[in-house]
Amino acid sequence: MGIIIWLIVGGIIGWIASMIMKTDGQQGIFLNIVVGIIGAFLGGWIGGMLGLGGDINDGDFSLSGLLLSLVGAIVLLAIVNLFRRGRVR
Repeated sequence: MGIIIWLIVGGIIGWIASMIMKTDGQQGIFLNIVVGIIGAFLGGWIGGMLGLGGDINDGDFSLSGLLLSLVGAIVLLAIVNLFRRGRVR
């Protein structure tokens, strides 16, 4: 049951992040799920470094965990956009 929750929440987080970063037309549902799940790990890592805690990777399904996941997904999309546009060589 946990994997289904990860897929659903990852898809929603990835979709919201792609709407914020204006990449929604370039991604499908599969990439939204991947971005959301990787964003959750990235957000948890960033939150752990800053001492914020409450990341979704510890099973803490809270608003702060979801927000950290969203921030991680936005950071991931920003990095991908930099490489895609060729600004970073």
